[in-house]
Amino acid sequence: MAAASVGLAELGFVEAAPAWRLRSEQFPSKVGGRPAWLGAAGLPGPAGLACAQCGRPLAFLLQLYAPLPGRADAFHRGLFLFCCRTPPCCAGLRVFRNQLPRRNDFYAYEPPSEDPPPETGESVCLQLKSGAHLCRVCGCLGPKTCSRCHKAHYCSKEHQTLDWRVGHKQACTQAGDLDSTVPDHSFLFPEFEIVIETEDEIMPEVVEKDDESEIIGSMGEAPEEELDSMAKHESREDRIFQKFKTKISLEPEQILRYGRGIAPIWISGENIPQEKEIPDCPCGAKRIFEFQVMPHLLNYLKADRLGRSVDWGVLAVFTCAESCGLGTGYTEEFVWKQDITDAT
Repeated sequence: MAAASVGLAELGFVEAAPAWRLRSEQFPSKVGGRPAWLGAAGLPGPAGLACAQCGRPLAFLLQLYAPLPGRADAFHRGLFLFCCRTPPCCAGLRVFRNQLPRRNDFYAYEPPSEDPPPETGESVCLQLKSGAHLCRVCGCLGPKTCSRCHKAHYCSKEHQTLDWRVGHKQACTQAGDLDSTVPDHSFLFPEFEIVIETEDEIMPEVVEKDDESEIIGSMGEAPEEELDSMAKHESREDRIFQKFKTKISLEPEQILRYGRGIAPIWISGENIPQEKEIPDCPCGAKRIFEFQVMPHLLNYLKADRLGRSVDWGVLAVFTCAESCGLGTGYTEEFVWKQDITDAT
C-alpha cells in the first residue's frame, strides 16, 4: 500500500484468497485468521495482547501492509489491529506497528513470487524464523507449553484450556506434526485478503437545512435557548452523518479507508477525539491519523454466528508521525472507537 495522495483515501475491500497469499512472506493486507507477522522477533507478548477491560486474550482483527516510500528503515511496514471478542466485554482494542529495512533477517531482498509455491498445504505454521513459538488458538506469541507433550504452545491458560477441550486432549500423546492437526477453535475471525483501490473524488451533496419549525412544534413550551441549542446540535449531527453517507455512497462495500495524515470521516458528531486525547508516541512525536475501519466489515466477521458481539461505528488508528525506528520490535500505537450508537 502506497501513501495516499493528499486529501484522497485508499479504500480497502475484502476478497477470498488462497492461504498461501496470506502468509507473511507475501506481505499481505488481510482480515481475520492468524496474524501474518512481519518481523519475526520482538512480538507483543500476552500482556500486550490482553484486553485492558476484561484481561482476556484479544483476537486478531486485521493487518495492513503500509510501507513508507523514501524511508529505508520502513521499506516493509505493517499495522496489526486486535479486538476483544469475549462477551459481555467485547470492548478492548490494541494496535501495533512493525517496520523493517529491505535487507533484514527474515525476508529475501527481492520481491516474493506471485506464483503459488510447490507446496500449498493448509498446515498452520506455529513457529517463526526467529524460533518464537505461536499459540495454537490465536497465532500470537505462545510462551506457555503443554506440560504433557511440551510441543503445543499457548499465549494463555484460557487458550490452552480451549485447545485441550476441542482436540489436543486426544492429539497430545500421538506421534506426528501437531501443526497439521490444529482444530477450529471458533475463536478466529473469517480470513480474507484486503485489496486496495484509490478513491474517486466525490462531489459533496447539498445537505438540506433542518426544518426548525418541526423541532419547535415537537417541543411544546421548551425554552427558546434550549430549542436553539438542540436545533444547532441536530443540524450538525445531520451534516456529519450525511457527509459520512456521501463519502461511502459510490463504494458502499468498503471496509477500510487509508490515508496517512488525512482526516478521518466520522459517523457521528459525538465522541470525536480532541487533539489532546490522542497521546503522543513514546518517542515524543505527535500521532497522526493513518486508517479507519468501517462498519461494513462487521458483515464479514460472522460474529453473531460465533456467539460474539463485536461492534463499532468507526475504528480510527493514529500512528507516530515520524514512524520512529524500532529495530525489529513492535510498538503499540493508538486506536479510537466511535460506537455506531453515537450516530444519528
